[in-house]
Amino acid sequence: MAIERFYYSDKIEAFCTKEPATILGELAGKAAHNINRKTTNSWNEEIEVVKNAVAGYAGRGSVFFEYNIPRMGKRVDVILTIDNVVLVLEFKTFEQKSSYEAIIQVWDYALDLKNFHEGSLNRPIIPILVASNEKNKNLQLTLESYEDNVYRPLVCNDTKLNECINNIINTVHCANDNFNDIQWANSGYEPTPTIIEAAVALYEHHTVADITKHGGDIDKASEQLQKIINKCRKKNRKAVCFITGVPGAGKTLIGLNTAIDQYNSGEKAVYLTGNFPLVEVLQEALSRDYVRREKKRVEIEGGKACSKKEARSKVKAFIQMIHHYRDLYIEGTEVKNGEIIPIEGYFRSHTDKAYVPTEHVAIFDEAQRAWTKDELQRFMKEKKGISDFPYSEPEYLISCMDRRKDWGVVVCLVGNGQSINKGEAGLKEWIESIHRRYSSWDVYMSEHLISSGEISDDDMNLIRPSLISCNDLHLRMSMRSFRSEKVSIFVNQLLNLEKENAKATLKELSNYPIVMTRSLETAKKWLKEHARGSERYGILASSKGERLKAININVRYQPDFVHWFLEDETDIRSSNALEDTLTEFKVQGLEIDWACVAWDADLRLNKQHTKWQHYQLRSGTKWQNINKEINQEYQINAYRVLLTRARQGMVIVVPKGDNGVPPDETRRPEWYDSIYEYLKDIGIQEI
Repeated sequence: MAIERFYYSDKIEAFCTKEPATILGELAGKAAHNINRKTTNSWNEEIEVVKNAVAGYAGRGSVFFEYNIPRMGKRVDVILTIDNVVLVLEFKTFEQKSSYEAIIQVWDYALDLKNFHEGSLNRPIIPILVASNEKNKNLQLTLESYEDNVYRPLVCNDTKLNECINNIINTVHCANDNFNDIQWANSGYEPTPTIIEAAVALYEHHTVADITKHGGDIDKASEQLQKIINKCRKKNRKAVCFITGVPGAGKTLIGLNTAIDQYNSGEKAVYLTGNFPLVEVLQEALSRDYVRREKKRVEIEGGKACSKKEARSKVKAFIQMIHHYRDLYIEGTEVKNGEIIPIEGYFRSHTDKAYVPTEHVAIFDEAQRAWTKDELQRFMKEKKGISDFPYSEPEYLISCMDRRKDWGVVVCLVGNGQSINKGEAGLKEWIESIHRRYSSWDVYMSEHLISSGEISDDDMNLIRPSLISCNDLHLRMSMRSFRSEKVSIFVNQLLNLEKENAKATLKELSNYPIVMTRSLETAKKWLKEHARGSERYGILASSKGERLKAININVRYQPDFVHWFLEDETDIRSSNALEDTLTEFKVQGLEIDWACVAWDADLRLNKQHTKWQHYQLRSGTKWQNINKEINQEYQINAYRVLLTRARQGMVIVVPKGDNGVPPDETRRPEWYDSIYEYLKDIGIQEI
């Protein structure tokens, strides 16, 4: 069930005449948690301050208390709609004063409404921090707007709020639209959260419908997956379900939603991925959020708060590294006659919970990257001392769920164009594994995947008797960039050297700025000018871009990616500090709002701009050709990952190279000029 949009609303004239106790009663009645004295006192003060500030606007607007922003997992203290202008108020009451964090918070609320709330698309939005006891000399009351009509936050105290509102309404004007105030408040809300924001919101018992576009691919795929799980549970069936989609379409979100939803409802499911940075960042973000909510709960209800260690343990129950899961079910087994079986006497029985997975649903993200038999066999021999391991990773992972005697679902989230490392088995191995050992399992996939050519006709015929077509299991639209769904198309065209197609698609990206420069400092300035509120920006580069070190980008230095993604700009380890760089290996599966992508000579063009040339630095003096076709593909995909990480826009930095005396032979200007000229020919704007 969707979360209530607001706790209290009324026309300004009715609000001003209503008794505070009546308003408090409505607020408390809608609250999802117990209300303590601190909350009651805060609401009382807010009611009094707002009444005094809007008394002169009877008949011109409405007031909303505790307005829900599910993408952020928070509620706005107060929203005023006066003459179609939206004022977003965040209060710091009692002895609190304004702070950088509070200003960022109210700015984020305003940006969320502008970007994702239908009724706010054409309205001016002014965020206001109301710090009751802030001194007049510290107030910020000058109106400053951006192109999208979201204003820089104002800082006001309770005595100046009326004056502040008068100045806004006399200065900022908005034409009538098709929404009255209640229609505005309840109009469509279609956010596209980052995967971190989505995971936190889902963990707080929001639904996919609360935090994503309604009626889209994600809703349909989530519903279809739940139907498959319910069917398997009811009929004691086992199934493999393939969910496909373009990069950024929301496959990971569906996986997390399924795992968290099953966990919250008392069922057992686990989300698994080989993407170590994604797991670490998600586990840390969810643990921090859980501790934060526990502290808030204790303030209201009393008792003992959950520790960070306990919170992390809870999160690990449903988000794990695939290698840890795999290793868990190897313990107590041995290889006999090409099979993995329990060591005699090690378990009480073959149904011992240490041998049989506790989960009925296992979700494997980036399933096409599971290891081949050779790669897994090599790893098991070197790291685990197990010789002649008989399975590929897909075959082994299915075998674990097959140990259950009742029902089970293996969900494979499948991306494309994202392979960046060796030993990846692809879809072919999943299909052949099902055919070899698990022909009694049902296989669900979309008609898009069936006819895409990603699985050969011969392989498809192997599973034809078990195949069930479900078109809703393919996600067609990227939601990584809420400003444009065509960014991934443009990037593919750019990397495929389809210059004219890329040029045409770029013209459709008016909402998504892509610019380029030869200067890293210019790029940093551009990022800072465009980012607002808590929007995250950072520097990205190819792991083979070693000559970027000449412009102070050291791809060999490995920063702590958890801090890079989660800390704010006051922390030098944050991406926003623009000091540390992440490569494709640390950023894959994650995203930021604004990206600086630095392009080195590891991927360069011939003079005719008709073919990519692939290199890696093998010594301190020269680049060496990459000749293996698969390694060339990995390198193209590395740049594909880097160029599709930004949600709102990006700047590409192509250095000038070096023609000094003597010249740096690892940084010839013509290599970089060729890349820059190609990007310029496509139509990317220079800054």
